[in-house]
Parts: sequence; structure tokens; C-alpha cells
Amino acid sequence: MTRERFLTLRAWMVHFYTSLGIIAALLALMAIFKGNIQEMVIFLAVANIIDATDGALARRWNVKRFAASFDGRKLDDIIDYINYTFLPVFFCYRFGLVLETVGVVILGIVLIFSIYGFCNQSAKTSDGFFTGFPNFWNVLVVYLYLFGFSPEVNTLILLFFALMIWVPIKYVSFSTIPFRRLTIFMSVVYAVISIIIVITFDQVDMRLVWLSLIGPIYYFAISFYLHFKEQRLSALGEISK
Repeated sequence: MTRERFLTLRAWMVHFYTSLGIIAALLALMAIFKGNIQEMVIFLAVANIIDATDGALARRWNVKRFAASFDGRKLDDIIDYINYTFLPVFFCYRFGLVLETVGVVILGIVLIFSIYGFCNQSAKTSDGFFTGFPNFWNVLVVYLYLFGFSPEVNTLILLFFALMIWVPIKYVSFSTIPFRRLTIFMSVVYAVISIIIVITFDQVDMRLVWLSLIGPIYYFAISFYLHFKEQRLSALGEISK
């Protein structure tokens, strides 16, 4: 095999790796139908790991050059929408987390707003931020289930975050440069706590669930800090002119 063919094959293997996320989605859907929430969380976590690592592989192995005819970004977005939005929304319906009528309407709003968010070309900025709530419904709905809020409260929370998709606040990603090492460290800590929660899901210690909120709290805090710091510096720059 020539080097060129090897590099092309390697690039296509990255796309295959990404596509495994849809298999994880199918297994998660099957788990929802079986009523096995722990299993669903595991497969959604697998999909999340694939999503978190395939981008680095694609850049490292120059996929855009060696598999130029294939739109890996579109593949990634389709799979992410299913795993990050559609399945969590179906989970909310299947386990009665929302009101019967109004809640279904809100779930429809979540689906529509999220798909617009995925199709928004400015959803990911050139400096490595997400714009608007990044559709982390897979994480949110698990917390709603574990905390056992009423359907009324769950419905309001889902509506709030659906509306936040349209609020142009910048949220950090693994590509964000400021505080990158701290973000990665906090992500590892959060991942370890989350693994323990998943393993003990049927008899989870709620103190551990409360402790895990350190991850989302850090995420929102650092995102808001960097966003409003940039806004403040921009405003000062305009004044100085």
C-alpha cells in the first residue's frame, strides 16, 4: 500500500470512528425502551467520548485533505443532534419527566430550537467557543431524573435552557484557549465523579450527585466570566476611540 492510500484509509477510519456514535445512539434508544436508565447513560457517555475525541483525530490526520469528498462536520452534527437532543427529549417523555400536554409542547420546542442551534453557522466561533446554550440535554435530563423534580419544574427548566440557545452568550469548549488546562482538569474530575455515579446508578449516593455539580457550575461560571470580560473590554475599546 502506498503512503497516499494509507493516509486516505486512515482519514476514512476517522469518519468510521465518528459514525460509531450512531450505534451508541441505537443502543441508548433500546435501553430507553427497556427502561434501563443506567444502560442509556452508559451508551450516551460512549457517544460523548467519541464526539470529544474524533475532532482531534481528524485534525491530526488531516481528514479534510485525505477524505475531502466527505463532510465529516455534517456527519458529526447529525449524530450529535440524535445523542445530545433527540434521545434526551424522548427520555423525558418516556419516563414522565414533563407535563403530559404542555410538557410535550416544550419538548417539541427543545427539538426545534436545538436543530436551529446545530444549523447556526456561528454556533462555533473562530476562537473556540460555542454561541448559545450548547445543547447539553443529555447531561441536563439525567440531573432532572436524579433530583426528582416535579414535572412542572422540569418543564420550566427545559424551556429556560431552550430559550438560552438564542441568547448569544459564549460558552467554552475544549478548543477554548483561556483556562484550557483548568477546564481539562475540571472535566477529568467531573468524568471520574460521573463514572462513579453511573456505576452506582440504581443506588446512587445523592451527596455524590450534588458534588458532581461542581462540573456544570464551573462550566457556566468560566463561560460567563470570559464572555462578559470580553464584552467589557470591547466596550472600553469603543469608549477609548
